[in-house]
Amino acid sequence: MNMTVLQGLLIPFLGTTLGSAGVFFMKKEMNKQLERSLTGFASGVMVAASIWSLIIPAMEESSGMGRLAFLPSFIGFWIGILFLLCLDCLIPHLHMHADKAEGVHSKFKRITMMVLAVTLHNIPEGMAVGVVYAGFVTGKAEITAGGALALALGIAIQNFPEGAIISMPLRAEGTSKGKAFLYGMLSGAVEPVGALLTIIAAPLLVPYMPYFLSFAAGAMMYVVVEELIPEMSEGEHSNIGVIMFALGFTVMMALDVALG
Repeated sequence: MNMTVLQGLLIPFLGTTLGSAGVFFMKKEMNKQLERSLTGFASGVMVAASIWSLIIPAMEESSGMGRLAFLPSFIGFWIGILFLLCLDCLIPHLHMHADKAEGVHSKFKRITMMVLAVTLHNIPEGMAVGVVYAGFVTGKAEITAGGALALALGIAIQNFPEGAIISMPLRAEGTSKGKAFLYGMLSGAVEPVGALLTIIAAPLLVPYMPYFLSFAAGAMMYVVVEELIPEMSEGEHSNIGVIMFALGFTVMMALDVALG
């Protein structure tokens, strides 16, 4: 594994770490409008990344199937949706501003379940980066170094607000700044680990690359629709969330085209 790939795998984790560090510089509680803006931006980035960096390359890779070129993407996308649905039902986690935990019953502390909620979001993002870099490393998919970097940067950009969104509420609940930062940072550790495992398994993934690309897209879209958009639209005056969604979408789209 060369240094370019290793840096690409660590870039998203850096985004989470920098976002979590916001707990040292911001007030004890995050402004609701700011939280909504950051969530909207993250949603836009993830949707654009799913389309430009994952689904479109998956369809291009399947172009030899003619009119059925959509089929691997269709199948992979649905498997990704169902996979995240299963994780959502099984892993005990607690979302911000929620009083009731989701997943199987557990005796985990509230803080632990809040961290697990964000970790659950980060699983498909780590998979997406890993699959794209696997395609680049093997040279079997129409993915360039620039295209892989664009996805890594896009995920890092949307991880920045996610890091802040997990560390700030923890601080507001009485957790020390150091622990809030650590928990926020650790919530993103699943991304480089998942991506690295995907790279190691790259030779086995090559024949099924379109399925895995669209699988990652489906998993990310599940997170966006089931969690992020409802949080972005919660309450009154959600216009800022929509505007930031559009900004995140266009930033990711521009990155993919400019670097790809």
